[in-house]
Amino acid sequence: MAHLRIDPVIWAPEGFMSVLLAIEAQMGRARTEVDGPRVIDLDLLLFGDLVMDTEFLTLPHPKLSRRAFMLVPLKDLAPNLVFPDGRTIDEALAAVQYRQEGLKIWQDG
Repeated sequence: MAHLRIDPVIWAPEGFMSVLLAIEAQMGRARTEVDGPRVIDLDLLLFGDLVMDTEFLTLPHPKLSRRAFMLVPLKDLAPNLVFPDGRTIDEALAAVQYRQEGLKIWQDG
């Protein structure tokens, strides 16, 4: 069996984010939109318990804890998640005003 080699540069947070941006570009995303519909929008929300803030990448995603449309699916994937600051996914969701009907999530502000 061949030995799989994981490239530590590509799979570092910055490398992974670069891959996501390349996928967006290949699909026609021009990062000029501020809000509203996009062809595709790929974000790196968390990278383990890593906390970083550079010009290129901030982890956890700076708006993660304020966006129900990110938190609700994240809770489905990781119901016992604890953020690097010690808050649980349930605590983060409790701090956000939102409503959910089926797969639709509405949030004011």
